[in-house]
Amino acid sequence: MSARSDIAPSTLGVELHDYGVEVEYIDNRTTVYRGVPEAVTGTLGTAPGKEVHVLVTDPTETEGVMMYVNDLKSHDDVLESSGVGRVILGEGEEEELFPGVLVRRVPGHRFEVEADPEVARGRVFVFVEDDWGEDSYEFVAE
Repeated sequence: MSARSDIAPSTLGVELHDYGVEVEYIDNRTTVYRGVPEAVTGTLGTAPGKEVHVLVTDPTETEGVMMYVNDLKSHDDVLESSGVGRVILGEGEEEELFPGVLVRRVPGHRFEVEADPEVARGRVFVFVEDDWGEDSYEFVAE
């Protein structure tokens, strides 16, 4: 299978803790994005070469959907069995991942994410990571 296909997400379990955001995949594995997310409004720009994961919770904050942006490491079958979606964007392309959540690829292997939590009807988290570290952000109303 291709490692570069767009994949639709499934509903995942979500638990919000004081030490981070825990996600339970549909294959029952879990991961924790550690740290209290930094509040952001407007547009979030990423550094070049970072992995970008976008999580939108439902209004109860116990379920959500997650998309990986331009993930070229995970094969389709791995994402499908975990319930994580993926979108592949070329430079200059943008896509509305969920209502109220837009991501675009800008020059230099960077991304911009814009989100309106009221339109998304839940909390919107963005996790930006590489082999050296991880940053967590949450879009809040202006």
